[in-house]
Amino acid sequence: MRVVVVGATGNVGTSTVRALAAAPEVTSVLGLARREPELRVDKTEWARADVARSDLLPLFNGADAVIHLAWLFQPTHRPTVTWRNNVLGSARVFRAVAEAGVPALVYASSVGAYSPGPRDGRPVDESWPTHGSPEAAYGREKAYIERMLDTFALEHPDTRVVRMRPGFIFKREAATGQRRIFAGPLVPNRLVRPGLLPVVPDIPGLAFQALHSDDAGEAYRLAAVGDARGAFNLAADPVLDTQTLANLLDARTVRVPAGGVRAAVAALWRLNLLPASPQLFDMAMRIPLLDTTRARTELGWTPAHTGLDAITEFLDGFRAGTGLPTPPLAPRTSGRLRAHEFATGLGRRP
Repeated sequence: MRVVVVGATGNVGTSTVRALAAAPEVTSVLGLARREPELRVDKTEWARADVARSDLLPLFNGADAVIHLAWLFQPTHRPTVTWRNNVLGSARVFRAVAEAGVPALVYASSVGAYSPGPRDGRPVDESWPTHGSPEAAYGREKAYIERMLDTFALEHPDTRVVRMRPGFIFKREAATGQRRIFAGPLVPNRLVRPGLLPVVPDIPGLAFQALHSDDAGEAYRLAAVGDARGAFNLAADPVLDTQTLANLLDARTVRVPAGGVRAAVAALWRLNLLPASPQLFDMAMRIPLLDTTRARTELGWTPAHTGLDAITEFLDGFRAGTGLPTPPLAPRTSGRLRAHEFATGLGRRP
């Protein structure tokens, strides 16, 4: 079995490639990315491809499954750039899958595709509406692609379509890359050392689910090699909140209104001191908790790590400045004194 992974060098991509390589039924993996990595994985070859520009058809010919993970989070100040890559690029991936006659398409959707969750906090299953948070580019794009996939599945009934909707995904080796995307170069690694931060803001209503990247990779492997169709929520227990983070950092919590935090994020974003937009904060406050029953029963997926394991690994990697030898995850991508990060204008340029 030959599997093509689009966006294979990032947080989830590296874990997915490794999970596929360890599967006896997978004979070869083709990892696609805009920049080739130094990472070496059994059964895996790499090729450069940009979903917004490259001819994908020759790369998909002969594949038994395509896993589409490629995604740009930045630049948040230029949503046309992310729309071109994420939405129009995904449309090009889907078109090439159809033209190449690939039997299976597995797409990385997100909890961010869901409409705001129930006010009582109960977990939602895959039938919950996927209209996203239109104000946030990330939620808007994820929701739009859900509609594209609805159409694709109707027009290509012989193609098995699977869409994953995971919660927040972490692993130790992805910490530097995630810090670059969401926190920017002004946040020192040592800031998250236990005992250094005296307080953590306690934001009313903030609750989320985390997932280890390796567990996400295993879910994508199961989807690629099995016969599952449709949408699957992916998350691990327990539900996390600001008290969880405070415990991990040996800090106490201080009640802070969500509006105050949002105002601070907005001010820092407008001053180009923070790459994460205030609309992303709004989306995080409204996303639902996920019921993962379907993934466990129909996909046969069980996470090997708890959500607490995943966030603990992330914080450990944050402190150590860890990464992997791929452009999205390598610490050296930041440049000396994080000069390359400053050159992007913290969310203003790619």
